Amino acid sequence: MAVVAIDGLSKQYGGAGDFAVRDVTLTVADGEFVVLLGPSGCGKSTVLRMIAGLEPISAGSIAIDGRVVNQVPAKDRDIAMVFQSYALYPHMTVYNNLAFGLRRRGVARAEIDQRVRRVADMLGLGSYIERRPHALSGGQRQRVALGRAIVRAPKVFLFDEPLSNLDAALRVSTRNELIRQQHALATTTIYVTHDQVEAMTMGDRICIMNQGRMVQIGAPLEVYHAPADTFVARFLGNPPMNLLRARLTSAAEPTLELDGTPFTLTGWSASALAPFVDQPIILGIRPEDLYETPDEVAEGPPRLLDVAVEAVELLGAETLLLLGLTGERQELIARVGRRTDLRPGATTRIALDAGALHLFDPATGKAISRPGAEPHKRES
Repeated sequence: MAVVAIDGLSKQYGGAGDFAVRDVTLTVADGEFVVLLGPSGCGKSTVLRMIAGLEPISAGSIAIDGRVVNQVPAKDRDIAMVFQSYALYPHMTVYNNLAFGLRRRGVARAEIDQRVRRVADMLGLGSYIERRPHALSGGQRQRVALGRAIVRAPKVFLFDEPLSNLDAALRVSTRNELIRQQHALATTTIYVTHDQVEAMTMGDRICIMNQGRMVQIGAPLEVYHAPADTFVARFLGNPPMNLLRARLTSAAEPTLELDGTPFTLTGWSASALAPFVDQPIILGIRPEDLYETPDEVAEGPPRLLDVAVEAVELLGAETLLLLGLTGERQELIARVGRRTDLRPGATTRIALDAGALHLFDPATGKAISRPGAEPHKRES
């Protein structure tokens, strides 16, 4: 087991130009599963490769159990990395793929056999142990790659988008297998992905990155319900959070005007809102916090808006409504029940849950804090 401490980690290619990674600081506790989440090119895989020793560090430090490893070769860091491409040896059987790393380390033959067979059985690969990778499914190959990491019993697991090459059904089953194995082994794990479902379901904490920087870190639901800025608000959630132009008309009794409709806000202090009085402000509301009728509102109080139904997506278990504000050219998406009667072209009133609203500074995109507010949770 190990604690991974990253302090001021930066990466600049060629010694000039923009930083691929800038000033990332993060501590991963012993046995913790942390997910680095962000869009392509945000620097998350570069961070992982620097931890693994596959990429030189431009600035900052990486310590494993208190030992700074900046200059320690990758092979001596006691880290196992699982890649997106599996990186299996095609000419070797499953057994030999699992045993390869142990043989390189001079482990006794009897111990190799014991460890390989135990891990193969653990991952449901016992009956495939003499097969070569070309005779395995994508999910089985990924389990071999996982097994090759597990069999070494390293201090730290690193995963670089390991499920990206799998189809949807295999992604779900393999994701569940990864969660089960990590809980069973309790090995410190850092997992890179751009898939928010993987991040939300797998991580003890999520570290969201954008343009080489760490934007926000926290428990999955904490980050989802209290995004630090508009980037996180839009990136986390499918459909993403609705961000609407509004105007704050009063801070003493916080009042917001949206599409010509004024309504009072709850939870924000006058001092937090004072700089934005008579100024544009960004209102955030997640699709699941919009309702067809006020009596459905989970937390409240409800606020009503006149909208036009522009499109209806019937998804079976739920329905997505694309709505247009009647007074302004702004659109928002509502996630409602599967039995809605609304159809394109209709006009209606939609209820916002005022207890689930978010406010953002239009200049910086940063969230305007609501002191003492509990993370909002919609009842199922």
